[in-house]
Order: sequence, then C-alpha cells, then structure tokens
Amino acid sequence: MSQATDLAAAAGSADPRVGLRAVVALRRLLERLEIVQVDNARRQGWSWQEIADALEVSRQGVHKKHAGRRPAGRQGGS
Repeated sequence: MSQATDLAAAAGSADPRVGLRAVVALRRLLERLEIVQVDNARRQGWSWQEIADALEVSRQGVHKKHAGRRPAGRQGGS
C-alpha cells in the first residue's frame, strides 16, 4: 500500500487521535503534491489561469500562493 492509501484509511479511524493525525499528514502531502504539479505546469508553459482552472481556484489565489516561491527541484544558476 502507498503512504496516501494508508493515510486515507487512518483518516477514517474511529480513534480521533489516529484520524486527526492522518488528516494533518494528508494535508501536508497534498501541499507538497500541489507544489510539484504547479512547478511542472509552469515548466511546461502553463499560464497561471490554466493552473487556477485545473485547481478550481482563482488565478490571483494560485499566483499569490506559488509565484514568489522557487520552483521545486531547481538548482541555482540559470
């Protein structure tokens, strides 16, 4: 099983401590995945509007969240 599958199962736990910890871990995982995919889209030339449409958020919101951040996986230099 994958980490996400395990976390999703744990999020449904009858034990609130287990469920809530899984929710936090899933939230963090989703944030990392969003960063990876926004960076991927930008490298492929997607506009902020295209990314916003895919994420079902406003262009302003996605731009504010991601534009000032260095793309993940990029090394310094060029």
